[in-house]
Amino acid sequence: TFQRQLQQSDCQNVLMKKVFDTHMLFLQINQSAAALKHVFAALRLFVGKFPSAFFQGQADLCGSLCYEILKCCNHRSRSTQTEASALLYFFMRKNFEFNKQKSIVRSHLQLIKAVSQLIADAGIGGSRFQHSLAIINNFANGDKQMKNVNFPAEVKDLTKRIRTVLMATAQMKEHEKDPEMLVDLQYSLANSYASTPELRRTWLESMAKIHARNGDLSEAAMCYIHIAALIAEYLKRKGKINIFQNQLCIYK
Repeated sequence: TFQRQLQQSDCQNVLMKKVFDTHMLFLQINQSAAALKHVFAALRLFVGKFPSAFFQGQADLCGSLCYEILKCCNHRSRSTQTEASALLYFFMRKNFEFNKQKSIVRSHLQLIKAVSQLIADAGIGGSRFQHSLAIINNFANGDKQMKNVNFPAEVKDLTKRIRTVLMATAQMKEHEKDPEMLVDLQYSLANSYASTPELRRTWLESMAKIHARNGDLSEAAMCYIHIAALIAEYLKRKGKINIFQNQLCIYK
């Protein structure tokens, strides 16, 4: 009935936000496994009808949905884990199709950010979550329609990076009283996202805070110089700023 209104401004409107928030409430409030099965089915229909709400414009809705689905991937019910994993795979596939079979950049970035957030909020990373990642990989391997495109490889790369974040976080917890080892682990993680400036910036900021807390101000300053260079490079590529004689020194 309200499809035309929901699609206004490429689905970036107040009504769409209200409908989306209503869907999210079903995941945020404890439900039975039977009820969640219907919620996941409704979300598949919702994403299928309005993909531009998630994969175009602001990334708020995409990030919120990724967070809630990943939380369900850590659910105690195996059936809910499977349903959540299936929805997440469907979501990534829709992202790939929306981008004309080029990439899943948005869902990749938002899922990694959601994982980082959930590590602090819910302590994910145990056998339940690893089981869900395995299910997603199995979907990618068995999807015959995606056999001749790079989508399965992108899904594998994403799940591999999620595991890397989980492992690095576990190591950081072990070395939280060893500031040099902790920073070294964060630096390795930041470098692994050299092609994703937003995530790299997140870890560089975390490194800077540790250095500053330990009184290593010159090291903290270097982290902020890295961040400034990343932002300047991004703005230059977008044509937002002019760098003198088109020269920009980026610390590698």
